[in-house]
Amino acid sequence: MSVKGCMFDFSGTLFHLESAEEWLSAVLTEAGENVSMDEVRRWAERLRSIGAVPGGPAPRDVDPALARLWQERDLDAARHRKAYTGLLHAAGLPWPELTDALYERHMTAPAWQPYPDTEEVFTALHDAGVDIAVISNIGWDLRPVFRAHDLDRFVDAYVLSYEHGIQKPDAELFRITLALLDVDGTEAAMVGDDRVADAGATDVGATVHFVDAMPVASRPSALRDLLPVLR
Repeated sequence: MSVKGCMFDFSGTLFHLESAEEWLSAVLTEAGENVSMDEVRRWAERLRSIGAVPGGPAPRDVDPALARLWQERDLDAARHRKAYTGLLHAAGLPWPELTDALYERHMTAPAWQPYPDTEEVFTALHDAGVDIAVISNIGWDLRPVFRAHDLDRFVDAYVLSYEHGIQKPDAELFRITLALLDVDGTEAAMVGDDRVADAGATDVGATVHFVDAMPVASRPSALRDLLPVLR
């Protein structure tokens, strides 16, 4: 059966967040802090290692006080902010006053870059009559990112966990997405980078395809390579 609707994850699938070094440097520069690149790199690695970079690697060890919050972070905006600002405080940055600015930065369009083939694949699916949905475990509104990169015009539905109080891999979030696209699960495909969360689409009958979350420059064609099975 041909695909009538295609669901895509956001972070690590369609877009990638700037590096931790770029993220930290941007906020430090905005705050007027004069910090050497060696120090930026050292603190960026610290932030990565404890999972304090939104959209980055998960924490290696979560403080028990934050463990439940971390697991539920994408259920609503307040928990998302509290989880990440908690990790940022735990990092022991010498600029604790910049915690909120760091959190705010990752929700801005300049912090995100689409993969080189994202627009090409969206265009091909749109032209083939395949409806497109973005389904993401997230704690903030990513629509402005798509608008800023002129990709919103291709998206028929956004299903964001914090707006529904449901996280992937819960099948209900996929059912909501399919209803918005008005397609049956057997007529849909899911593309994501999380082998657990995105695999939940199989519970609604969709075919799931995985890509690897890599820096933009290192992954030029993973989405394009899937086009033969997506349309």
